[in-house]
Amino acid sequence: MKIATARQMREMDRAAIQDRGIDSTRLMENAAQAVAEAAFLAAQTRPEREGRIRRAICFCGAGNNGGDGVAAARQLLERGMEVRAVLVGRREKMTPDNREMERRLESVGGHLEDFRPEDPAFVQWCLDADVMVDALFGIGLNTDLRGDSLTAVQMMNTCDIPVVSADIASGVEADTGRILGDAVRADVTVTFSLAKAGHFLGKGDLCTGRLIVTEIGIPLDLVHGVESGLYSVCGNDVRLPERPRESHKGDFGRDVIIGGAMGYTGAPVLAARAAVRSGAGLVSLGVPEPIWPIVAAKLETAMPRALPAGADGMLTLAGIDQAEAMLRPADACLIGPGLGRDSETAELVRRLLRTTAAPVVLDADGINALEGHIDVLEERRGRVTILTPHDGEFARLGGDLSGGDRLSAARERSRRLDCCIVLKGHRTITAFPDGTAYVNTTGNPGMAVGGSGDVLGGIILSLLGQGFPEREAVPMAVWIHGRAGDLCAETLGEYSMAPTDLIERLPQVLMECERRSRTL
Repeated sequence: MKIATARQMREMDRAAIQDRGIDSTRLMENAAQAVAEAAFLAAQTRPEREGRIRRAICFCGAGNNGGDGVAAARQLLERGMEVRAVLVGRREKMTPDNREMERRLESVGGHLEDFRPEDPAFVQWCLDADVMVDALFGIGLNTDLRGDSLTAVQMMNTCDIPVVSADIASGVEADTGRILGDAVRADVTVTFSLAKAGHFLGKGDLCTGRLIVTEIGIPLDLVHGVESGLYSVCGNDVRLPERPRESHKGDFGRDVIIGGAMGYTGAPVLAARAAVRSGAGLVSLGVPEPIWPIVAAKLETAMPRALPAGADGMLTLAGIDQAEAMLRPADACLIGPGLGRDSETAELVRRLLRTTAAPVVLDADGINALEGHIDVLEERRGRVTILTPHDGEFARLGGDLSGGDRLSAARERSRRLDCCIVLKGHRTITAFPDGTAYVNTTGNPGMAVGGSGDVLGGIILSLLGQGFPEREAVPMAVWIHGRAGDLCAETLGEYSMAPTDLIERLPQVLMECERRSRTL
């Protein structure tokens, strides 16, 4: 799904109204219709109370987002609901379109009243409502909420009443998902023409609820012409083609994993199992000699090979020739799972990065090997390199998350390092050097467990080795990984899942992707 910036949305509105001559109030009516429909349906989920019709309260700002709310109030009134439209803001600040919607509301017997949180009767009426509409602010908010607006948001958040937000939950910064002081925690958000980054990123995702994207009459060529380079990855975006009937194992990738250390035997095994379960044809592992028997006993469908190790059970430079020989015919390689932090092991990683032509996925201690040696990546320019850091590892790559804008930070590091960056976490971001980025929509807190990242590394490795282009393989792998976690949560709960459970759900996820390819 394409995602637009606030600036692009404003320009699209301007072009539709000024250049194409579309009546702005017509666009507002269409937006309000979608909001009213969502609010009407949300109200039906509330228990019926004898002798009383459904109630809706619409909190409306003075801007055009508030006009959407005023128009929605009129439409709900026309549907037979009992409605109160409340202006949270100053009347002299109301936009012309908002005033027109007030006039239309009055023409059917409604009224745009002032916000009176100090009035007990008003508060009680709000508490008896079946649905609340948040139309305080749209995508233009860039300062912290305060005064009556903050009070209205807090009222919506402290009531056990469904909330429908118009365009974006008030208090969420549209381009980053940052919370500006406080924000409405909506059950449903109805947004217009295109989704915004704040619906997915940061805590904005937690405030969005179910997202509905609706057309409001802006010409489709304007909508399709928007190019922010930002996309969300949803189920319909992830498809797996049917495999040719004459295929053999060599057609689906010769993948190599370099990892493992004494005490860290699980990480490379998880990665290998995930790669095999994701469709890899051949998977080989280079592991320290002392742990080779353990890894070999755990793996039936991957091929471990012993490499020289030091007294600490970690890989040494003595194995560089053997490791390079393993990587030479590889279609893709994963370096890092369970390597441990040793200076000689880190140097081996850096040597492999310099000499390996195959696509490289660098994870965990493979990333840590770059600390203080980020210049190594300069030597890989023009080759596929994928870094999969969590926040701490991202900082070691020179990334800065202090501003709360994860998207911009991931894009900046990706451009600077000329690598694909997979910034792991809630709503994992995949960024490419040209600024294109993908926001994942799957996953849950149950996946926050050691070994989950190794499974992700194995899936990315597998799809790359099968020949999927980097731009497809990485966002798809992140989605598949999260979807497996969501299936685990459905059956095991978020407390009990383990990385091995993620691998066991991969066949189900991949079958979904295969079916989707056949039906779409």
